[in-house]
This record gives sequence, structure tokens and C-alpha cells, in this order.
Amino acid sequence: MTEKSFEDGPIDDVQVRTLRPIEDERGWLCELYRRDEVDESVLPAMSYASMTRPNVARGPHEHRDQTDWICFVGPSDFLLLLWDNRPWSATYRRRMRLVVGESNPAMVMIPPGVVHGYRNVGSRDGMVMNFPNRLYRGQGRTQAVDEIRHELDENTAYIIR
Repeated sequence: MTEKSFEDGPIDDVQVRTLRPIEDERGWLCELYRRDEVDESVLPAMSYASMTRPNVARGPHEHRDQTDWICFVGPSDFLLLLWDNRPWSATYRRRMRLVVGESNPAMVMIPPGVVHGYRNVGSRDGMVMNFPNRLYRGQGRTQAVDEIRHELDENTAYIIR
């Protein structure tokens, strides 16, 4: 499989929700997700934030069981790439490219089997928040990490550019 093995377009089960910050004289507030708008099987179990420097990529990787709820609100913008790696999916071998973050605040729900990675394409450090539906390394951090790390494969077809 090569990078050219993928067709560009939407991927089944990936949800992209535009986030709408509400501004006032103090700044802004933005709902990232609401329990009443989410299927219970993918409700977040934990959260974390990461800071990524300009032109630095994270991923690509995929999860066997975990659904990620990744929120991009800024500062900075990110190029987010997703590849459908699920042979049973109607959108198998499809790739999605999104620019999200400060100029386009978004929450992207990424199901298991969809490879994903992002690069900070802005000029300053950028923050990303994730609300996965599984605990990292399970209860008490006693289980294997649910991650297939494609960025460690020098022959990977999943390239962030």
C-alpha cells in the first residue's frame, strides 16, 4: 500500500463538528461536547491537552478499540489527516484532510480503525485537547496501550503533508 492508495473524501463514522465560541468582553467560551448529543458507547472516559510546536507532527496512529474526541480551538491551526483503515467500511482507503484550529474551531470524533495524525501549520505553539472514550493503558494504567503507531514505520503509506 502506498500514499496514492487512498481516495480523498469523507470517512464513514468520523464526525466533524464546527465549534462556535461565544465571545463577550471577558473572552470566549465554547462547548466541546455534550453528553446529550453523544452515543453512550463513545462518551469520554478521560481528557488531556497537548501543545505542539509549529511544523511539528503527531501521529499517524490508530486505535483498535478507542474513539478519540479531538478538539482544535487554537491558538494556531493544524492540518489533520485521517485514513480509513477498516476493510469492512464503505469508505475503506479513503483519506480526509482538514485544516482546524484557530481559524476553524472543530471537534473531530475519530472511531477505532481510522488512522489519524496532525501537523501544526501555524507560526506559534498550538494546543489540542482529546477526550477519548477509553482510559490510557486501562484502569490503573495496567494494560497495553491501544495504539498502532504508523509514524514508527519508515515505509508507511500514512504521511502528514
